[in-house]
Amino acid sequence: MTTYRAAVVGCGWVSGEHIAAYKKHPQTEVAALVSLTVEEARRKAEEYGLNVPCYDSVEKMMQQEKPDIVSITSIPTMHVEHGLCAVEYGAQLVMEKPVALSREDLHRLTRSVTEHGTKSVVSFVLRWNPLFSIIRALLDDGAVGELFYGEVDYYHGIGPWYKQYEWNKTKAAGGNTLLSAGCHALDALVWFMGSPVTEVHAYATRSKRDIYMAYEYAPTLVTLFQFEDGRCGKVTSCIEVNAPYMFPILLLGSEGTIRNNQLYSSRKLPGQTNFATIPTILPDSGDVTHHPFQGEINHFVDCLERGVDSSVPIAYAAKIMELCYAAEESALSGRSVRMEG
Repeated sequence: MTTYRAAVVGCGWVSGEHIAAYKKHPQTEVAALVSLTVEEARRKAEEYGLNVPCYDSVEKMMQQEKPDIVSITSIPTMHVEHGLCAVEYGAQLVMEKPVALSREDLHRLTRSVTEHGTKSVVSFVLRWNPLFSIIRALLDDGAVGELFYGEVDYYHGIGPWYKQYEWNKTKAAGGNTLLSAGCHALDALVWFMGSPVTEVHAYATRSKRDIYMAYEYAPTLVTLFQFEDGRCGKVTSCIEVNAPYMFPILLLGSEGTIRNNQLYSSRKLPGQTNFATIPTILPDSGDVTHHPFQGEINHFVDCLERGVDSSVPIAYAAKIMELCYAAEESALSGRSVRMEG
């Protein structure tokens, strides 16, 4: 049984989720940590009971440790440079989103991944949330017939109580509300609808609450999507909501409807008079409850064992990033943006 040595680059909150997943998997071990300072990396190692080498340089770590897998959990401004270094030294890649904050950087990374034949997975971790698994099974089984419309939204107030807020509020590091957080909802919509997007039209707004006026971009973006096959959908990403975390899903089909963990199906449940509720674990903020990083790492190791790429590789995530860029362009210009094939 192959053992994969994994290095984690960046020692903020999310790095702990990756470390915990590697520690739990029988075929992975944490081989090194990298942070802005060696001291920060050592503190994270101590927090998770690790006795591993710690570095302040990705390149030096790659030269010395030669890990099989590298998790990029650094701040978004460093994702591409850290990812390029890992790929160029032959590692397989686990990357937090956003993959890149600009098209130029995104294309640099995707080219390198392709040229090196790198296997990769991007942390759209809700793919491994139990509700997502249920919805995927219902759709594959035809429980609601053919989908003709979908809505998946992301509502999560990210203010000063989150350490992320300090950099998230800047245009340089946060990018926009979809890149920062709402891309989870966008990934879900595209995955559920199962068709490429051809046109994007978005509207931006913001509240007048002081803490959110500090955002250098509009914290709320409402985006409409036209799919290649003529269907349409909508994603709202709001990181200034004054409410608990919400991730509402609405999928309308020719023979039924899925509303979060509720199903109405004239095909599967004839005689049904109201929605049936399916007990499961719903998406929530990662610092509150179930955030399935273990499922992501389990999936990626299985893919490496089989010599195939993951279900959400860099090449796929690049398309989601392009939609995030297009949504912002549309909101700023007031015009729809056509997507290239």
